[in-house]
Amino acid sequence: MAVLANPEGAGRTHVRELQSAAEPLGLRLRVVEARDAEGIERAFVTLAHERVGALLVLPDSVLFSQHRRIVAMAAQARLPAVYEAREFVEAGGLLAYGPRVRDNFSRAATFVDKILKGAKPGNLPVEQPTTFELVINLKTAKALGLTIPPSVLARADEVIQ
Repeated sequence: MAVLANPEGAGRTHVRELQSAAEPLGLRLRVVEARDAEGIERAFVTLAHERVGALLVLPDSVLFSQHRRIVAMAAQARLPAVYEAREFVEAGGLLAYGPRVRDNFSRAATFVDKILKGAKPGNLPVEQPTTFELVINLKTAKALGLTIPPSVLARADEVIQ
């Protein structure tokens, strides 16, 4: 199992947590880092050389900005990959599970409204996402030779045919 992370982003915390979870399960976690588009290219060369079986792409703005490239490279390497944002799956990625980002936009508008009406930003509460979504791309699963169990498909918020 490999993890693609930007070491300059939130990836550091996620990697430590993933390593702690993988160790008791006897899983070997290979972390590859990418800070930019060239780093993504190098990461996929490493992944191909090491013949990893699956990839988890950690949430990060740099990696998100390159989501089409990452999805294309995962497809070229025939590497099953899991992402946090549905945009990866809409671009042809296999599976995404994470917060429903579009819900955050309306929440952000609420905060902007409060600030424009005089609220001090430091006094506003920090909110965590409350809605998560599972999006699966069956066309990609088929191309990878994978069968998604019906129990997983039944839990998906969206299945892309």
